[in-house]
Amino acid sequence: MPPEVLAPKPWSGDDLARLHALAARLGGKPVPGLRMTPQQFEDWCDPNLQAEWVDGEIVLMTPETWHDATFVGRLFRILAAFVEERGLGEVAGREVLVRLPGQRRRRAPDMQFIAQSRLDIVRGGIVEGAPDLIVESVSHDSVVRDWQDKHAEYARAGVREYWVIDPASKAVQAYQLVRGKRFRPIHVVGDKITSVIVPGFYLRPKWLQAPKRPSVASVLRELGVRG
Repeated sequence: MPPEVLAPKPWSGDDLARLHALAARLGGKPVPGLRMTPQQFEDWCDPNLQAEWVDGEIVLMTPETWHDATFVGRLFRILAAFVEERGLGEVAGREVLVRLPGQRRRRAPDMQFIAQSRLDIVRGGIVEGAPDLIVESVSHDSVVRDWQDKHAEYARAGVREYWVIDPASKAVQAYQLVRGKRFRPIHVVGDKITSVIVPGFYLRPKWLQAPKRPSVASVLRELGVRG
């Protein structure tokens, strides 16, 4: 097992730097020679490091670039404020792991929404089941993972809505679960993508696109969120 992966917690800044460097070298591939049980992974993982557990193997994800982080962060702020204002549930980021039902997976979505009536699936730092909405941001090492692997996994798990955003192309694609089995695209209508499961929420892709994107405050006012 690579010794740099087994640094005991609490991790130092140097430990995290080595893990991030290893993630960059692997480019989205599992750490060679390293296997853990689900419980070992959950005990080992840390909110400061994004990692996922897939069939016993550990996949480390590279840190976001400034551009990617601000692109995703903009949507997070808009969605979280909207959900809080309407009392619809809770929105969390990649620091919260999801145990996908019926699959040997522990995923760390970039963003997830759980409706108020289903918050009992959140137990400690783990979501035990399918969030209502998951958003993933595509990075250079996650193209296949986000567009193919997670697309299939989240549909099987019963995630009701899945959004994929690509900071490089500034594209947003949304899907809704149909017949509890597969995702169908949510089409852009009148320059809006309207959520199926977050009542009243919609996104204009231009809100995320530089250089003339509106302020978060003005977007929230359009959505009816009081300042």
